[in-house]
Amino acid sequence: MAIKPLGGRVLVKLLKKEEVTKSGIVLPDTADKEKKSEAEVIALGPGKLLESGERASFEVAVGQTVLLKSWGGDEVEVEGEQFKIFDAEDILAIIE
Repeated sequence: MAIKPLGGRVLVKLLKKEEVTKSGIVLPDTADKEKKSEAEVIALGPGKLLESGERASFEVAVGQTVLLKSWGGDEVEVEGEQFKIFDAEDILAIIE
């Protein structure tokens, strides 16, 4: 089953990142909810519909790694894998 986001939405897969303190303690990615999350862009919708009837273009592309707020988006599970759907405006940055 494939998911195609609608409008100006973006489907992303969160990149799990555990941090290790200097003393060797592993901190899971859930330890700090205010932390920003990194994700890979999986699919884009057709673009937000503008008043002119045209579609807005996206500033991100499929395959890019992006930075987003960890508490945002809607969680979706497809064939046992976890994804999130975000509005394009909620993506904070592209990681190069």
